[in-house]
Amino acid sequence: MVHPESLYDAVSSEASAVLIGNEHVLKELTVTLLTGGHVLLEGVPGVAKTTIAELFAKTLGMDFQRIQMTPDLMPADITGTKIYRETTNEFETKLGPIFSNFVLVDEINRATPKTQSALLEAMQEEQVTIEGDTVGLPDPFMVIATMNPLEMEGTFALPEAQRDRFHLKLEVDILDRDLESNLLARFDESPDIGPEDARQVVSPEELASARQTAKAVYADPTVREYILDIIEATRDSADTTYGASPRGGIHLLSASKARAAIHGRDYVIPDDPKRLAQSVLAHRLVLSTDAELSDLDPATVVETAVQSVSPPTHEEAARTTSTAFDGGNPADSDDH
Repeated sequence: MVHPESLYDAVSSEASAVLIGNEHVLKELTVTLLTGGHVLLEGVPGVAKTTIAELFAKTLGMDFQRIQMTPDLMPADITGTKIYRETTNEFETKLGPIFSNFVLVDEINRATPKTQSALLEAMQEEQVTIEGDTVGLPDPFMVIATMNPLEMEGTFALPEAQRDRFHLKLEVDILDRDLESNLLARFDESPDIGPEDARQVVSPEELASARQTAKAVYADPTVREYILDIIEATRDSADTTYGASPRGGIHLLSASKARAAIHGRDYVIPDDPKRLAQSVLAHRLVLSTDAELSDLDPATVVETAVQSVSPPTHEEAARTTSTAFDGGNPADSDDH
């Protein structure tokens, strides 16, 4: 048995042999893994989006497949198809690269919306339908998709339904000068270092145990109401045509539980959804015409929504928490 906090520490420690900086990306990848979700990584070329995805899968010892999205890619190239075998006079199902524990969908917006839609069933129901036959996907199953925010020529916008399937959208930033100096020194000493140098540090059984621990984290009713207040604020904003969906609220709750578990707590505090709100909600918003013309960042809209609502006080949480734990002392609200 391994606790989520120990799982993250093990993954982070092993990944640090290759990865420099972007610790927040690794942490929120772990949050998403514990919730059984999927991640959209956005960043300019050369910031190690693919390396992070491969490294994360390597430390967990899971199957890994990379799908390079292009405009001519067809849905069957992802999910699979049926092939007629003359020797047996029967059709045989050939499974596509989606049948893996970790699937890196590189430059997802280079594929047509039709091809992108091939991921919808897989991401939501962990199964795919191949010419009428439904086939289950491996467990665990996680899609990590990448996007380049700068290059728009030859790309297709992600449909709202597709964006809503991603639990989190994470920004992979360019390192500051000191970290980039460390990066250059490391690759000067070990030019061939890469994800393949990382070891597996978590077993499938330990991952399953950590997921169950994260699911069991207590979320006080006042915290759930706080999450609903944030969701409603995105919908009431003059800068949005459509705010966060109900699925967005569910994902924010489950991610908050996972974050609490990674920080060694068995209860959610208001700071958990507050810290995760941008990653979970910003990519789901449909901005108003005026907001788009003003080049308003969806993350700014989420930040404004978060600032517009008040989190529950310690006293409010204590009243319901003490009741939930049969009169015991309410948990300390300090984050680790």
